[in-house]
Amino acid sequence: MSGLTHFNKEGRAKMVNVGEKPVTRREAVARGRVYMKSSTLETIERGKIEKGDVLAVAQVAGIMGAKQTSALIPMCHPLNISGVDIRFNINRELNAVEIEAEATVDGKTGIEMEALTAVSVAALTIYDMCKAVDREMIIGDIKLMKKTGGKSGDFIRGGLK
Repeated sequence: MSGLTHFNKEGRAKMVNVGEKPVTRREAVARGRVYMKSSTLETIERGKIEKGDVLAVAQVAGIMGAKQTSALIPMCHPLNISGVDIRFNINRELNAVEIEAEATVDGKTGIEMEALTAVSVAALTIYDMCKAVDREMIIGDIKLMKKTGGKSGDFIRGGLK
């Protein structure tokens, strides 16, 4: 297993030592969707979900999720996150709430997992807040759209606006 930095001499997982890496500006954008019945989407838009303002709560939950990534994903380093922003788009054609999270850090390791976690937690929060009216919702399409900074260079998925 030589050459793989995430394994020790015994072949077991380890947290990579990033101590010698330089601090660089790193950014990541992730996206995902929550598919639902059109009536559920309309209820969210009208602000009539009994648990409250779905997108406002999902916004805060996603940011909190990004901040907790290292506690949730075993080999992720704790990061001093510079910022997290989450945007929502109501897609009536797909009957979906689209979620986009952008995270930034000046650090020694990337922030992709934090952006992905932000989208995932925001999506789970939307599901939780709407499950009383729609148990058939589907969380999906969670993916990294862009990452910049670091030794591995930049990544931009096709279709990024």
